[in-house]
Amino acid sequence: MPFPYPILSADEAAALVQHGQTIGFSGFTAAGSAKAIPKAIADRAREEHRSGRPFQIGVLTGASTGTSLDGALAAAEAVRFRTPYQSDPLLRSQINAGKVRFVDMHLSAFPQNVRYGFLGPVHWAVIEVCDVTHGGGLVLTTSVGATPTFASKADKILIELNSAQPASLLGMHDIFEPKDPPARQEIPIFAAGDRIGSPILLVDPKKIAGVVLTRMPDETSAFSPPTPETTKIGEHVAEFLVGEMRAGRIPPTFLPLQSGVGDIANSVLAALGAHPDVPPFEMYTEVLQDSVVPLLESGRCTFASTCALTLSDTALARVNDHPEVFHDRILMRPQEITNHPEVVRRLGIVSMNTAIEVDLGGNVNSTHVVGRQMMNGIGGSGDFTRNAYLSIFSCPSTAKAGKISTIVPLCSHMDHSEHSVQIVVTEQGVADLRGRDPHERAQLVIDHCAHPAYRDQLRQYLRLVKEGHEPQSLSLAFAMHRKFLTDGDMRNIDWEAWR
Repeated sequence: MPFPYPILSADEAAALVQHGQTIGFSGFTAAGSAKAIPKAIADRAREEHRSGRPFQIGVLTGASTGTSLDGALAAAEAVRFRTPYQSDPLLRSQINAGKVRFVDMHLSAFPQNVRYGFLGPVHWAVIEVCDVTHGGGLVLTTSVGATPTFASKADKILIELNSAQPASLLGMHDIFEPKDPPARQEIPIFAAGDRIGSPILLVDPKKIAGVVLTRMPDETSAFSPPTPETTKIGEHVAEFLVGEMRAGRIPPTFLPLQSGVGDIANSVLAALGAHPDVPPFEMYTEVLQDSVVPLLESGRCTFASTCALTLSDTALARVNDHPEVFHDRILMRPQEITNHPEVVRRLGIVSMNTAIEVDLGGNVNSTHVVGRQMMNGIGGSGDFTRNAYLSIFSCPSTAKAGKISTIVPLCSHMDHSEHSVQIVVTEQGVADLRGRDPHERAQLVIDHCAHPAYRDQLRQYLRLVKEGHEPQSLSLAFAMHRKFLTDGDMRNIDWEAWR
């Protein structure tokens, strides 16, 4: 049977997109991100700009993407607004310069916000697949993200059929899109491995405007080798969870784990896998990183529900080359399912995420440097933190060669409040904040998490603000941040001078 959809070049596909339109691109991290068409749109934007015509688009994705999407469009100054999460350095600089509007939001809520129309119409969905059927069935590649919602809400669909991703990925996806109120029902996931949807994404074939044939690997990068700090953080987390199990607060069969993205997260998972007293465990998370692959192979991780395979080329090849090992142990779902508060609460998930800074009350800043400069976004950390059985945040105790303390009197931007954050971990130790009042929390954070170079000055701050339920001074709360902006160093502060 002949192929039923027009075969287009990437440039022909890009020519269909108009200035001012909004596009929902597949991808969750660089995994499964559309690649050929966004690069062609960037080239078209440059040509339009050279001709003196405006050309910018709204960009929706599941989360961050690769250089061929966010990077290429940012370099062409083709992005009008962006949501809900990004990690490209150039796009970040444009956001912080006010050149690109950026809306930061919880990833679990993003797809329904699209369906509700809060972000306006979606004109195009651009979706990477490894196979497509005549009846509009799409086999996605290494992520699901918000792709089902983009496909259902978009006026038209463009497909990138990527032969770099094997069709053997069929069966590793669980596509389920909840109905919206008042027709919404429960999400029937009671264990990490429960399948509730379809292995393929069904779309209206009449909406498919064309297919672009590609052969482009994901643009994910290998993680950095563990450092002494990240290794120690991982060991602290593993020991803490083993202690919780021995105390009877975690069952002997353990609880499902969620882990954020990055080098610290990789180190934490490696430490949990290596600890002899941690039993085989499941993961219910939004991304799988390299450290999980050997854990799945060895059986230390028995099952992993995820939104994306954010793996290096080497790790992804191991997954693709051994479907007999991984097909029964990995399931990729939409982000509103992997991150859904109902499921997170039901499964009793242990969430493990990273922070930019933590304050003495246990509030966490995970998005903005010195309160103003956006890094990436809140991502899914809030989805899990607010609903987890145990919520853990970790970070090194210092940054910039010790000139910045990540433990501060008050966070310069607050993403996760003291009401949701239970455990704080640095390479210095673990602060268990459960059941503690604000003054007790402050002392625990200083004693167990602050770097020795900053402990005395943080204790001095506490002595100055000993009155009140919250140990806080409106005039001194940001003195360490102000000193860094003035002197380039938070150390050796004279509190009286900064009143």
